[in-house]
Amino acid sequence: MSHLSILPTVVSDLDHLVATLEELGASPQIDGVLQGFNDEQMPVAVKVRMDGAALGWQRQRDGSLAVVGDLQRLSRSLDVQRFLAAVTRSYAARVALAQAMRELPQAHVHLAA
Repeated sequence: MSHLSILPTVVSDLDHLVATLEELGASPQIDGVLQGFNDEQMPVAVKVRMDGAALGWQRQRDGSLAVVGDLQRLSRSLDVQRFLAAVTRSYAARVALAQAMRELPQAHVHLAA
């Protein structure tokens, strides 16, 4: 029997999170509800579908966005684990670049592969 679990993160900017999810090929839904076991429901700020299961981010009291999902189901998927790692890396890079642009408005950034 599995249920929805909440995992704290350092993610706090919903716009950057949504842009990151879109960049990684997900189709984020704003203000969704995750369905858990036995009609459990949890509102989330944004959700995506992965391998037949939903994954969401819920706003916490401290302003962060915690990951919400059926961890028993999601933990079996290497694709979901890779996706979450990619979200974390891409989100961190996006936030760092946005902060640098605010602090150094005359700077030019060029990214190359």
